Amino acid sequence: MNAWGLRDIPGNIWEWCRDWYGPYNEKELIDPVGSSGGSGRVIRGGSWGSGPASERSAGPASNPPAEKSAWRGFRVVLSIL
Repeated sequence: MNAWGLRDIPGNIWEWCRDWYGPYNEKELIDPVGSSGGSGRVIRGGSWGSGPASERSAGPASNPPAEKSAWRGFRVVLSIL
């Protein structure tokens, strides 16, 4: 389980993230924010169609937001305050 109480996240499908793909600020080590703009959104976690090296949330990849694929999606998260 991670710091947000989530488990078994990577693997089934690449997950879209809010961040634009680009370099992270090296000073922000916890929940770094990506670039303020770009042509591709961050995707993480790998999918059933990717190899073992991609099955990590720490290894981001990039795809254009308008590109459709059966290998990418998003996870709905409810925050209870």
